[in-house]
Amino acid sequence: MRSDYLFTSESVSEGHPDKVSDQISDAIVDLMLSKDPEARVACETMTTTQRVILSGEIRCKPMYDDKNEEWAFNGGWAPGAKDEIERAVRSTVRDIGYEQDGFHWKTLNFENHLHGQSAHIAQGVDAGAEGSNKDEGAGDQGIMFGFACDETPDLMPATLDYSHKILERLATDRHSGAAPFLEPDAKSQITLRYKDGKPVACTAIVVSTQHAPGYDEGEKEAELHSYVKGVVSEILPDGFISDETIWHINPTGSFVIGGPDGDAGLTGRKIIVDTYGGASPHGGGAFSGKDPTKVDRSAAYITRYLAKNVVAAGLAKRCTIQIAYAIGVSEPLSLYVDTHGTCAENIDDAAIEDAIKNVGKLGGLTPRGIREHLGLNKPIYRVSAAYGHFGRKADGDLFPWERTDLVDELKAALG
Repeated sequence: MRSDYLFTSESVSEGHPDKVSDQISDAIVDLMLSKDPEARVACETMTTTQRVILSGEIRCKPMYDDKNEEWAFNGGWAPGAKDEIERAVRSTVRDIGYEQDGFHWKTLNFENHLHGQSAHIAQGVDAGAEGSNKDEGAGDQGIMFGFACDETPDLMPATLDYSHKILERLATDRHSGAAPFLEPDAKSQITLRYKDGKPVACTAIVVSTQHAPGYDEGEKEAELHSYVKGVVSEILPDGFISDETIWHINPTGSFVIGGPDGDAGLTGRKIIVDTYGGASPHGGGAFSGKDPTKVDRSAAYITRYLAKNVVAAGLAKRCTIQIAYAIGVSEPLSLYVDTHGTCAENIDDAAIEDAIKNVGKLGGLTPRGIREHLGLNKPIYRVSAAYGHFGRKADGDLFPWERTDLVDELKAALG
């Protein structure tokens, strides 16, 4: 690894059109799991000017007229189910803050094209009948990655961590009324200089935020720029910003039209923002809109959990973990650990792999074992769909993959 370099990560706000779509899709996941912890959901959302469109597959027993044991969709919607889904969509848009002519929670056009889950997928994922040896299989094939590093207290890459926190602060001030000139759509990007592998200075800052009319010239523009610089200066560590730092605040000029009115949004288009800002490999699968039988989501969570515990335990300064699954098969096909040459003395990557495999409480890293250990069959996902799934504070049922409760066991296993 190079020790001296520049690295950049970006984030997008809750009002970015793709993030609006992610939050809507996860609001549907939460709704289904609140009705049925074993619900299956694969919900895709498209947002554009005054329109939200849902599509995908679901299986949720209480939401339908359950006329056969397979929960096939030919039973149709249960009374009130479509209305409940539409309310979840509109309340999500309202909570983000969209009350604009081009996108308004109350007046937008809504289309629901969700239908029943494929029986062929269900038969591969479901556990066998009682007495059968078949455990629940993975909801899809694929590779998933988890990552952690010691660059920040959240054990996240600093470039992404600061990018998220800038936009979270903008959203907090917008919702509270402290910055009434802000609108929901925004993006940030931070470039840091690394020396000896550690971030030491910020060389470039980009913040683009949707704003009220008039804040693109004169004194109002200066007020907006001064506010953004103040927020960034509070988020970044002391000494990171200097006279050599390059600032780009709303570099295109006016940013009044934004959100889904300015650009169509789709679920799953911000997978690097959702994970590690490019500092780690990515398996390619998005998270939002998927129930936790989909290992794109649950296995990415467990690998983050494991990597974070490795770093929190002081076993390495940087840790990447890969895991792989086949659809319908419960046991993972492979587990790979790479600490990038940062292992503690007398420990190697293979030893960490063995220690992880022998953590009994993980249930062998099967989809069921992951869900049970982390408590993933709960309506906890909408809050994860903006400002990153990782580096957040574990709080009760929320963000359980951010806990560091394996530290002692991993230390003991590795002597």
